Amino acid sequence: MKIAIDARQAYATQKAGKGQWTKGFIEELLKRDTEVTLLTADMFPSGIRWHFHAATYVKNNDFDAYISPTSMIVPAILASRVPCVTMIHDLIAFRSEPHSLKAKIIERLLLRSVVKHAARICTISEATTADLVARFPNAGSKTTAIYAGPMSSSPRKNSPDGKTILCAGTLCPRKNQLRLIRAFASLPQELRASHQLVLVGGRGWNDQEIVDLCEKVKGVEWKDYVTDDEYQELLSSATVLAHPSLYEGFGLQVLDALQRGIPVLTSDRGSLSEVVGEAALLIDPEDDVSIAQGLQELLQNADLRANLASQGPEQAKNFTWKRTVDLFLESLEKSL
Repeated sequence: MKIAIDARQAYATQKAGKGQWTKGFIEELLKRDTEVTLLTADMFPSGIRWHFHAATYVKNNDFDAYISPTSMIVPAILASRVPCVTMIHDLIAFRSEPHSLKAKIIERLLLRSVVKHAARICTISEATTADLVARFPNAGSKTTAIYAGPMSSSPRKNSPDGKTILCAGTLCPRKNQLRLIRAFASLPQELRASHQLVLVGGRGWNDQEIVDLCEKVKGVEWKDYVTDDEYQELLSSATVLAHPSLYEGFGLQVLDALQRGIPVLTSDRGSLSEVVGEAALLIDPEDDVSIAQGLQELLQNADLRANLASQGPEQAKNFTWKRTVDLFLESLEKSL
């Protein structure tokens, strides 16, 4: 089988969640008995022209399939000329929360056509599948959830420092850092004095209030974007991972924490309860009090932390890149 895949975000200097997913997926796919051509950013002119050049290249080189893990533009250009498998991570563009305007416009314009012409659609969770089919019922017969795997197959063991609450994600309203900071600020003084809230992630959109509050609230530190090595270091010493997102297609940060036995505080929304099972403390992400109560319970209850730390690695075993690529290849075979 000869396939081409858009690999741009996998090798970007600063990778967000979709880039991390694509990197893990490609690394496993390259181990398989499949001829894979990686279409990188430097192969074609940049900007919108990249997509048209990529589509022409795919049409002219007799690929059995084109895999699009992060963008809908090339699948929309190719339509049915070449079998396309498009990865749908979430339907954030169709929700009310503020989102990147450019991404929202592109996805709203193109998703219907992509669904119509796709040889196969893969999603990152059952929750995303349900969201997609609810909006585009005709997607159901050609959609398969293939999930995700962890950032590292052999992560450094977590040795909690007893003080760090880690929150990782691009600064934006959907990731809900603003409510998390307010919840931290409302904790009893003795807890705030003995703990720190560390945020990592680059600037996103509608995020100035988040940045300002980080500077105002004592005990909160925003580290901006960090390298993979720096992120691994933070995970190795975090006492709690807080991920009160309003909506996620999967939640890779949560999986990384579960794998290492880091107690997780996360939302009862989107795919997050699907990913964590019984191995995390769930809160209402739209309620500052619920977030604060969850933080306080995790920080003060050593037995709860120990219980979640033991359950996390077992829950994480349900999600591997081997499983993801196995499901992908099974899905691809059905469409060719």
